[in-house]
Amino acid sequence: MLGLLLAAGGGSTRAAEPPACSQPVYLSFDTGHMGVAPLVAQVLREQGVKATFFLANERTRTGGWSLDDAWAPWWRERAAEGHAFGSHTWDHHSWLADRADGGFTTRPSMGPLAGQRQALTATQYCAELQRSADRFRAMTGQAMLPIFRAPGGKTSPALLKAASACGWRHVGWSPAGFLGDELPSDRHPNPVLLKQALANIRAGDILVAHLGIWSRQDPWAPAVLAPLITGLKARGLCFTTLRDHPAYRAP
Repeated sequence: MLGLLLAAGGGSTRAAEPPACSQPVYLSFDTGHMGVAPLVAQVLREQGVKATFFLANERTRTGGWSLDDAWAPWWRERAAEGHAFGSHTWDHHSWLADRADGGFTTRPSMGPLAGQRQALTATQYCAELQRSADRFRAMTGQAMLPIFRAPGGKTSPALLKAASACGWRHVGWSPAGFLGDELPSDRHPNPVLLKQALANIRAGDILVAHLGIWSRQDPWAPAVLAPLITGLKARGLCFTTLRDHPAYRAP
């Protein structure tokens, strides 16, 4: 009888494993001015939610940079908590056009050439992606996932092919997953954005927000973040990182 009970698990004192996430959504954040980053981290911690962060070295409200030494402890804490990470290019290079020589015309919004059109070879674009990965490893001792998000989501087939050749896969977002924190808050107030998200997001969607948007007067985070998470959970959805996404999961 004892053997039957043990075989059925009746004699086990091991804690039950948490149920698998069967209706997942994939919350992701791109870097920004970092003004709301501590509050975002607090909400994620309180809600038990893991997210995916895409890193670029962006100017912060305190006059530094999102990947400088002052922010390294914040990134270490997120890595220790089990979040996932990808590249957003180092200087936040927005793709503008493909070039006849096989390279790309971009416009970085950060760095010494901010705001200027720049010609990058495919090798140089790959180096932009890798630079954020190298800095992340230096800060945390962990490796990024081999995924990236092009600033603004702007890509071309040629850019995606070049990035793939150096080991990077692009991650966009779902139409309903555009959470609207980049939009003017006077025309897109937080309650409206929250209502739209709760109504439209479905299992499998990739969601995108930022760690601070300079142009938004009424910050989206954390005002919308906590009720969004609790509302989606109430609908039976659950949160996991892009390391579990079928398109990006390691083989």
